[in-house]
Amino acid sequence: MINEIERELQPTITGLQEHNLYQQIQTPEDLQIFMQHQVFAVWDFMSLLKALQKKLTKTSTPWVPVGDPEIRYLLNGIVLSEESDMDCFGKRQSHFEMYLNAMEQIGANTEEIKNFLLQVTHGTDIFLLIAALKLPHNIKIFLRNTFETITEGRTHKIAAAFTFGREGPNARALLAAVDRIQKKFPKKDFKLTRYIFERRIQLMQQEQGPMAFKILEQLCRNDEQKWDEVRETAKDCLETRLVLWNGIEEKILENKNSSNLKLI
Repeated sequence: MINEIERELQPTITGLQEHNLYQQIQTPEDLQIFMQHQVFAVWDFMSLLKALQKKLTKTSTPWVPVGDPEIRYLLNGIVLSEESDMDCFGKRQSHFEMYLNAMEQIGANTEEIKNFLLQVTHGTDIFLLIAALKLPHNIKIFLRNTFETITEGRTHKIAAAFTFGREGPNARALLAAVDRIQKKFPKKDFKLTRYIFERRIQLMQQEQGPMAFKILEQLCRNDEQKWDEVRETAKDCLETRLVLWNGIEEKILENKNSSNLKLI
């Protein structure tokens, strides 16, 4: 069933893999804009994962065994690599924290995401927060889609969003963009950014990708209705990613045009 769903989703997946956004990322400024948007997707990816962990394992006390031990094992393996992976300096960090460090290294603005997280830690309702803050429209659409899935609470749909909405299929194109910029600007340091995308490719191919598919198969088994809902959720997540990508491309082009006008 997984293969069938992937075949059905292939046009949208291809649209993401071949998106013109990657070719627009030509300068450090372009990369800064991209990362300032994408960091919200990196954060809400972790939110999906923790929602799954809450659903499929026992995360409160007193503890009792919950669910399928095989699913627990697979899920906890993904949490381990996402929440406490090894960075390029040999220190433990979450991928989100690595991403913030990479943003700071290339001079990207982290104030927007940090302000957002500050509001989150204050316990503000996530939907009110998304509506109230002055975030780009494409980011708001992306976040709402994620948290509507989480709030609905259907475990297989959360797993579908996590599995099919991940950034693995796009990481190679992003890595190529970073390498292209590095050649043009050899004195700039993109080590942290490059490591993030390299590590994402490795994890999705060798660890997280196969684990996530196994979890999804265990959750749905022979339930046709669940598989239909997985298909619908996956399609929705990928289309929302396209909205995010389109918005980032528009912002990069807007910045390029503004810079060109200043030179005239």
